[in-house]
Amino acid sequence: MALGQARQAQPDAVNTHVLAAAGQVLLEDGGPAALYQRVKRLESVRVFAGTDWDQPAILQADIAKISLRTGELAITTIEALSQLRLLAVAVGDYEHPRITQRRAHQFMTQVMALNLDLMGGRLNESDRERDHGLGEAVAALYAFELATMGYESILDSLVREVWRILDQRPIDIDQARGMVIQIAHCLYDPSIDTDNTGAAALVNCLFSPTPGCAEDPGIVTYATRLTEMMPGALTDEAEGFARAIHQTGLVSDYHAVFLRHLRALGTDGDALIPVALGLSTTGRDALGCYQLLVHTLIDECIHVETAQAVYGLACLLERGVLYSSPVSAGLWRQIQLPLSQDTRDTLASAFGTALAPRQFLLAGVLSLLGQPLGVGQGNNPTCQSVIGVSMWAANDPDYLLQLLAWAARDDEILFRFEGQTVSSKGLAAGLAKTRPLDVDPVSMILVPHLDRIYIEMGRLCGPRDDDLHRWIHPEFYGWWVGQGFRVVADPATDKIVDHADFVRQFYASYHPDYNNNLPVVHPQPAGIAATDSAARYIGRHAITILRIGRDPTGVMRVYFFNPNNDSGQDWGKGVVTSTEGHGEFFGEASLPFSAFASRLFVYHYDPLEKGDPSAIPDADIARTVEIAEDSWAVAFH
Repeated sequence: MALGQARQAQPDAVNTHVLAAAGQVLLEDGGPAALYQRVKRLESVRVFAGTDWDQPAILQADIAKISLRTGELAITTIEALSQLRLLAVAVGDYEHPRITQRRAHQFMTQVMALNLDLMGGRLNESDRERDHGLGEAVAALYAFELATMGYESILDSLVREVWRILDQRPIDIDQARGMVIQIAHCLYDPSIDTDNTGAAALVNCLFSPTPGCAEDPGIVTYATRLTEMMPGALTDEAEGFARAIHQTGLVSDYHAVFLRHLRALGTDGDALIPVALGLSTTGRDALGCYQLLVHTLIDECIHVETAQAVYGLACLLERGVLYSSPVSAGLWRQIQLPLSQDTRDTLASAFGTALAPRQFLLAGVLSLLGQPLGVGQGNNPTCQSVIGVSMWAANDPDYLLQLLAWAARDDEILFRFEGQTVSSKGLAAGLAKTRPLDVDPVSMILVPHLDRIYIEMGRLCGPRDDDLHRWIHPEFYGWWVGQGFRVVADPATDKIVDHADFVRQFYASYHPDYNNNLPVVHPQPAGIAATDSAARYIGRHAITILRIGRDPTGVMRVYFFNPNNDSGQDWGKGVVTSTEGHGEFFGEASLPFSAFASRLFVYHYDPLEKGDPSAIPDADIARTVEIAEDSWAVAFH
């Protein structure tokens, strides 16, 4: 009440005293339940004002775990209040204006997955040693959350959530892997009675994918077993590993041990390498043509610490990118590339020193070239750069390898912009003020340079009569970017101008029914008006349009790449992006054509390959504009 009165008199009044009081309640028996009953009231007086917690739709579960488990009393308290608020939303006790029940339930599911080690009040040493008894308080909070949501439904939700993430095949699988590890703790805890076959299958893929490691014997024991296996048993191991990685996208540490054992066998093990990678005829042919290169890549960078790169290697071979001679040559260069001191220090700080920095970077290269749609921006404002990394990995991999070589060896990359050479060396930081450390190794080294270059191109544009992306994108991403360009808002006034024509031209350029059935030949950069789950405008966000086509039910959809780590997002008012079930390939997001067009802000097109705009039904245009006007577009009037 005091905070509410203070806010009325002074909107930016601090919440220190309220958080201190809430912290004391949290430490008491029954504290979480008491705070739960009051959390709606606390939020009504803006206890979260001026903090990241005031925007629940942007909160990240992995960061929430850190705040909860290692933060000081004030940080742990506000995180606890935030989680209790989202718990209330998730179970239907609180209808929140800025986050949906579905998103809140998803967030709580992720949080609980990452804290399953607290099941039954079990505390590790760091939890026990926290000041003020915070470890016990957090365990009590988690027990309350679990009791409120129900354990069985939570475990089922956890399993579904892990599969949902894995269906997108991200390169950075740390969060998903962490969730599987926590699920494993529950399954193998004799004090917990559960019979979730889906969870067991998921855990087995990571810890016991083959007969030889069925009881998770440990790396050393498994390596010894391999030396005693007959050829038939080795074949069974290879087939088991292949099934596991292609079923989940997760790679067991045992898989790396197995591949290194095959390499130690020399020619006797060569025949089982394509089996262990689960290669089709295409992949086997690529391996056969570039056997020395592939074997060298395994020797150099497939280790327990980089086991996930096994899946990247398998996908790389399946894509056939090695048949491009500059790619294979670029990989040979990458294998022996000397790294700058800054590059070595960065990689060591992120991944440790168990392997040489160049090995971690090489493993990242395999993952990126195998999974161009698996790259993500982390918690960094670098979407423009990351879609470039994805685009080049898919469409111009030798160019990507060249950029990486410059960045990792020379601490510099070079671009051309309207006849000028642009160097990243000496430029101020771009949108990302610090080096991203929550991303894959390649992005960690390359993206800061790209970020600076992108901003510098904008500076070199100077004042112009259109949105600057019109000139930047073809120079930054590549020649395949369409020379035609449309932006929905006038750059001079920031007001929408003729939204209907903007949409009509997009239909004429991209919709197969109206553009003479021309496919999207190369990925095209585009900008969306990003919205939250309440359909409110957040800001502009870069994506790439990959393809247009009908889904299995006949609905015309736009399939696109979203670098925002998790493409399954609720953009409000029924616009919910899909990542599976509608014909998506791994890493793609999709929306019905009109729904996607309703969130479109800028796009490129080929003015020489455009259909007849007059052929598009006025009703389709009106419906698309109406969806936009009911959402973000109100901010531009």
